[in-house]
Amino acid sequence: MTPLRIALHQGPAGVPGTPDESLAALDDAVRRAAAGGADLLVTGEMYLTGYAVGDALPRLAEAADGPSAARVAKIAADHGVAVVYGYPERDGGRVYNSAQLIGADGSALANYRKTHLFGDFEMAGFTPGDTPVVQARLGDLTVGLLICYDVEFPENVRAHAVAGTDLLAVPTALMRPYEFVPHTLVPARAYESQLFVAYTNRCGAEGEFHFAGLSCLAGPDGVVRARAGTGAELVLADADPALLAAARAETPYLRDRRPGLYTALTRPVAG
Repeated sequence: MTPLRIALHQGPAGVPGTPDESLAALDDAVRRAAAGGADLLVTGEMYLTGYAVGDALPRLAEAADGPSAARVAKIAADHGVAVVYGYPERDGGRVYNSAQLIGADGSALANYRKTHLFGDFEMAGFTPGDTPVVQARLGDLTVGLLICYDVEFPENVRAHAVAGTDLLAVPTALMRPYEFVPHTLVPARAYESQLFVAYTNRCGAEGEFHFAGLSCLAGPDGVVRARAGTGAELVLADADPALLAAARAETPYLRDRRPGLYTALTRPVAG
């Protein structure tokens, strides 16, 4: 079983609405990731267009197989590195906050639509997705996709674990002052659901938002394998299948679950 080397591309917020600039920066990041032996690069949420796009969102949204997807596919194939990137997806009259996984050969492997929208901008601009678990196989690992706020719901991550996800790729646009999420919550999610979490945030100021950075790769033992600071950075670390097996044997949460006791999780919260 061969480890999968992950590159976390924590980029500056930049100028919203500039996908050409984002794609040029992605090409450079994937080239550097390839030089470091990476198999997979993960970007932040809404990477292609920027997050604070406001009323330009409908104009910037593209189909999952649109022109930007074709350019990402070429970048991945040129450098032999798989890519997970965030973007606004248009499907008919609806726009989704999406993340797509492109294989190292340029093939489209998985597309996920954010299921838990955060804040007024997302609630007003996006339709929530309704498919909680989206996966694809990369090397010896099954890779799943979530986006930012999604990972803060333990049910989402546990659903992936039960479905066989080994590595969760999570494009993120986490703002200050919520730094406790990458510091505390993400490693806890990795530990309690016994999988790797590649959490890639934006950084810097964009419109009214100030992104926290602190991208990380957390392991199934709760240990953070790599951590970015608060500025632009490319961080590499390995997701090792051997560590997954060892952690799951030592801390058998998935084996020892009692799903029959958890039916209350599907009930509305009293209020």
